[in-house]
Amino acid sequence: MTKSVALKASALAAALLSSTAHSSPNISGGVWFNYQYQQNNEAHQNSWGAIDSEALVLYADGNVAETPWSYSAEARFGPGSFTDADNNSTGGQFGLHKAWVGYQFEDGPQVLIGKSQVPFGIKTYNFWPGDMLLAGYGDQMDVGIKASQTIGQFHYDAAFYLADDWSTSTDTMDDNGHWGSTSTYRKVQTFVGNLNYSLNDMASIGLSAQSGGLQALDSVANPEGEVSGDHNAATLYYTINVGGLWAKAAYITTERNLPDEVDNITVENDRYALSAGLNTGKWSFYTDLTYAQPDTDGNDADTIRAFAPGLSYDYGPGWMYLEYLTQDGYVD
Repeated sequence: MTKSVALKASALAAALLSSTAHSSPNISGGVWFNYQYQQNNEAHQNSWGAIDSEALVLYADGNVAETPWSYSAEARFGPGSFTDADNNSTGGQFGLHKAWVGYQFEDGPQVLIGKSQVPFGIKTYNFWPGDMLLAGYGDQMDVGIKASQTIGQFHYDAAFYLADDWSTSTDTMDDNGHWGSTSTYRKVQTFVGNLNYSLNDMASIGLSAQSGGLQALDSVANPEGEVSGDHNAATLYYTINVGGLWAKAAYITTERNLPDEVDNITVENDRYALSAGLNTGKWSFYTDLTYAQPDTDGNDADTIRAFAPGLSYDYGPGWMYLEYLTQDGYVD
């Protein structure tokens, strides 16, 4: 079993560029780093933990005045960028976490083109442990086109992602290593749909689905870049917010038929997620609980669990986090 305790600190700098007559950009920057202490790590016991995962983060967001255009981007630099140099598009510890241009149709949807968040189910709340056992189906940023609109009590998203990152990268930043690698396969040609219905001012229920291809990246085994694998997933989720109290839950079912050039196997599993918390003043108290249950033929592994309680404090220019993680297994 893996157990870790981590204290996180991050701060945002003031905006570096003010608005002009033609646009309203908001360009800002910040840093984050963390203190980490793993209970079963002898080096951490002897040194009293480690301060690491430092990163510089730059943001650019804005609307073009008197037009329906908008944009958003986030670039990260440093070991704490949550990226994998062996599998990303830059070959280093930096990259674009997101970068999109948006167009708002009059009385219609907003359409984003670029790298944006995949509209699939719920996300975990924490900062450091990340998606935990939602791995690959939580806070994902993929490259393609997405349309979103709210009509009455309904909200929908419809998206097509050509790939899960720039070029042939398999690293989306944050939740890495769950969609192959540069030596195995990557996620491509993925269609995603999400429909959410507001039951009242406090609660909503939603359904998301995605389906796409898996492409082997071995140029010898797959010289023509054939897409011989596929992936499918669906989730049913519920959210509620009463004053400062909130909760959300989801059930996810997943299936992957790996490319023939990689392995002739179908991987199936079910995921469960529950998050709850309280926001009061500058404080937030929360917990994330996730489960994964294998359904693959021949896999008799037990259900695994990950639990991450935490708290955060908004001190003005940034946030401080204290989070604990206990997890007894991993999943792709």
